Amino acid sequence: MTLIYKCFLVVLGVISFGLGVLGIFIPGLPTTPFLLLSAFLFFRSSEKLYNWLIHHPRFGAYIRYYRIHRAIPLRTKIYATSLMWVMIFISTVFFIENIIIDIIVIAAGITGTIVMNWVIPTYKKK
Repeated sequence: MTLIYKCFLVVLGVISFGLGVLGIFIPGLPTTPFLLLSAFLFFRSSEKLYNWLIHHPRFGAYIRYYRIHRAIPLRTKIYATSLMWVMIFISTVFFIENIIIDIIVIAAGITGTIVMNWVIPTYKKK
């Protein structure tokens, strides 16, 4: 792998990580898929960044769990989706006055829900 390609993957990983962190605060923006994408990109490009991410005190456990089981527990999915929709509701009802931005936030929430619940597999105990 060339150095330029690795640098490109690192930049994409940092952007993905940033979007994942923003997803904690911005309703409708999913956190988990962006963190998983960051882990994948860092795994391909930077061992140091990958190790930092999987050992991160807040995000590392989710990524390690996903690596082991290739899925996310149902409880985590329910919690993440519920919290996301509560924040979307609060934002669109109380804080956002522009109908276009309301629609964008709701569309992002629908996209996040689809990704979280139908694209990322759910862990089932065997």
